Amino acid sequence: MAVMFTLFGLNLLFKIKPEDAMDFGISLLFYGLYYGVLERDFAEMCADYMASTIGFYSKSGMPTKHLSDSVCAVCGQQIFVDVSEEGIIENTYRLSCNHVFHEFCIRGWCIVGKKQTCPYCKEKVDLKRMFSNPWERPHVMYGQLLDWLRYLVAWQPVIIGLVQGINYILGLE
Repeated sequence: MAVMFTLFGLNLLFKIKPEDAMDFGISLLFYGLYYGVLERDFAEMCADYMASTIGFYSKSGMPTKHLSDSVCAVCGQQIFVDVSEEGIIENTYRLSCNHVFHEFCIRGWCIVGKKQTCPYCKEKVDLKRMFSNPWERPHVMYGQLLDWLRYLVAWQPVIIGLVQGINYILGLE
């Protein structure tokens, strides 16, 4: 918003120089992106930890416990609403592998935790079927954007070194 206010000249109402307002806005933008990427990585670590402590998940891929039909494998709580019913407190969602989860648990597992497999049997989750509403798809796109930014930040020293090396070889300053 600080960048947009500067572009529209609203910084002059507060007697702030355009250079200072734009520097402030761009700094906020980069810090926001940085902490967004950091939050996404932290959420992935939390999802891994939750899955490993519940006991349905193992590194080998084989479940260590048997999943009851009335228990959500993500949170470990009882499922009170049938898949075909509209829930008052919570809705349920059945994956293509026929495992049933709380709707928000499986969405959090897929979007925030970046897991595209069933938490119990590791079968691939069809995200297109899960997010049939077009207003829910930006969450997935935002996650992919943050993944792209994470790789950009991780590879930035290599890219800068490569560009500097090319400039040195070509004699550009």
